[in-house]
Amino acid sequence: MFGYITKSIIPIIVLIILVYGMIKGRKVYEWFLEGAKDGLKVCLNIFPCLLAMIIAVQIFKSGNLLELLNKILSPIASLIGLPEEIIPLVLIKPISGSGAIGIFTDIIRSYGPDSLIGNLSSVIMGTTETIFYTITVYFGAVRVKKIRHTLWSAVFADMAAIFAAITVVKLMLT
Repeated sequence: MFGYITKSIIPIIVLIILVYGMIKGRKVYEWFLEGAKDGLKVCLNIFPCLLAMIIAVQIFKSGNLLELLNKILSPIASLIGLPEEIIPLVLIKPISGSGAIGIFTDIIRSYGPDSLIGNLSSVIMGTTETIFYTITVYFGAVRVKKIRHTLWSAVFADMAAIFAAITVVKLMLT
């Protein structure tokens, strides 16, 4: 019964809005068309930014830059208690959510969900953000070219989330 309700909640909400609009004598269909046109305009505004982001991610992956950065950053990561196996996840998560899911899946498959590495990567996946994708979509939608302090704030928030994840997971597992 509950599954049926959850599957039909969106059509019920749409139906309620349509009936309410018709009772109030509003032009629901014209408003829908206008909203669809606005949505299409937003998609067209965002597309170049998303295309650039997708190309950048592919260059990052195919150029083996991830492996090179992993080797460079592993001494620094060991100082803060971040296992070397999680560095690729930390590097790719701000750029690509789907790439991060792929790396996360490999980590869980290799080390298990109950290991320190599995727990830590799970917390990092849940507490960090795909910074560059989010900035691209939101700022691209409203055509903001100067992101000001947004990028640095987001990077510092991700770093804080990673430090907190390391601390909390190690406290919980010891």
